[in-house]
Order: sequence, then structure tokens, then C-alpha cells
Amino acid sequence: MERSRIAVAGASGLIGGTLARSLAADGHEVVRLVRRTPRAADEVRWDPEGGRADAAGLAGCDAVVNLAGAGVGNRRWTDAYKQRIRDSRVNGTAALARAVASLDEKDRPRVFVNGSAIGYYGETGDRAVDESAPAGEGFLPELCVEWEAATAPAQEAGVRTAFTRTGLVVSREGGAWGRLIPLFRAGLGGPMGDGRQYWSFVALHDEVAAIRHLIDTDGLSGPFNITAPNPLTNREITAAMGRVLHRPTLFAVPAPVLRSVLGEMAGDVLGSARILPTRLLESGFRFAFPEIEGAIRAAL
Repeated sequence: MERSRIAVAGASGLIGGTLARSLAADGHEVVRLVRRTPRAADEVRWDPEGGRADAAGLAGCDAVVNLAGAGVGNRRWTDAYKQRIRDSRVNGTAALARAVASLDEKDRPRVFVNGSAIGYYGETGDRAVDESAPAGEGFLPELCVEWEAATAPAQEAGVRTAFTRTGLVVSREGGAWGRLIPLFRAGLGGPMGDGRQYWSFVALHDEVAAIRHLIDTDGLSGPFNITAPNPLTNREITAAMGRVLHRPTLFAVPAPVLRSVLGEMAGDVLGSARILPTRLLESGFRFAFPEIEGAIRAAL
């Protein structure tokens, strides 16, 4: 890939920050979208919740990557926080899509990569699904549908648009695994609920590599599941954590306890999502860490 100018929304987050560092290390110019007044030439102002973005700052970018959004697992899902989760994603995506579409054709990015999640599919049980499956039911599936639809102005302007339906990112720096690893290190880890629910994971390294693959590969548009090709049950992942960390995994957390502590968000922990990255593999992408133990070791 030749040296490019790439705008990243969500560059302060786990995935966005890692992506920005990866791109910069390879000599690309990274433009960061910020909510405050810009302090440097590589910053562009935007207000995702308010639905505004500085289009002029995006002119000349080869790609725009939107990974911004309030953390789904950061706190209990009150009605107010669910609205914040929605607004930060849907309004922010719409703002960027409108900004991109408003640019002269010569100044528009050639690709818009927008975040999404495997929450799109909802509960799949033991059934393996890929990008051909319809949306599920509930808060997260409805959010993902609306989130992806908010890119419409960019698509209508002819900008190639891809959605990253991301699984559980294996990293010690944040996300679900950022909370799990300290518990398992302390010997307090164990299955959640009955442990039979499928968790579709992806190593942080592969997540970033997949996003860069979508940026670099002409013709790739629409949804792409960014999950390792071998999803496992929560019980199997728990056992792998124990093996890698050399710790017991005896402290199972009953489903009623999780529901009491997490409220509606417990459904995301106890729900089963057996997701396959069919389109990503068909596009020629290869995972560096297709198995859970390798992904955990990479995170450590």
C-alpha cells in the first residue's frame, strides 16, 4: 500500500488506537477526529452525538475509518445509557457519511470502513452463521442495523463502504478480555452461566490486520465478520484461559448472578453467537491467530 492519508474516528479507543499506531508505523498519515478544538494539523473536529463533522478536514483523505462509540460493556444498560450507545454510533456515522458525501468527487475518500458488531445476528445458539444471515432481534441487532444504515449518504455518493462486524477482541488492554485476564490471573476465572454459549473471538492483531485489508483491497464492500474462524463455547475458552495462565477455573458465575449484576447487558454475555468470517476468508485474508490459545498468548 502506498503512503496514504487515513482519517480515524475512535483513535482513543482500543481498536482505533492500535490501528492508528499500526498505520503510522508504516508511514501513513493518520488524521484523528476529536471532539475538542483541534490542537494539531492531524486533528479534525467532530461532534458524533450531535451529528456534525468538519468535512473540509476530511478532504483528500484516501480512507475514513469510523470505530467510535460509547462502550457497550462499560456500564449497566439504563435507558439513558442505551440512548447514548445509539447516538454515539448512529449519529456519528451519519455525520461522517454526510461529510464524505458533501465533498467534491476528487476530494472524497475511496473507501469508508465503518464499525459494526456481531451483535447484528443476536442469539444464534449452536447454529453457525455468516454474513448471509439476517439480523436478530433485540437492542444490539436493532442498533447494528441502524448503525450500518447510517452510512447511506456515503454509499449513494459512490464511496466504497465496508462494515466490520467485530467479535470479542482478545486484548489485555481493554474490552471484555481486559477485564477477564486479571480475574483469571488471580485464579478467580470460570464459566459464565452454563458455559455452553458460543463466544466468537478475534485477536487484536487480526482485528487491525482485517481492517487494513478492507482499506487496501479494492472491491470489498458490505458486511464482513471479523471473528476467528474457530468460535468456541465459553466453557472451552475458560479452559484455554486456565491452560495458558496456569490457573484453576473453578469459579463459575451462575446466570442469575450475572443478570442481577449486569441487568439487560447479561444477555450479551450469556447469549450464544457462533459467527464465521466467510466473506473475509473468501477475500484472501488469513488470520495470524485462528485458535484461542494463540490469541490469548498474543494478548499477554
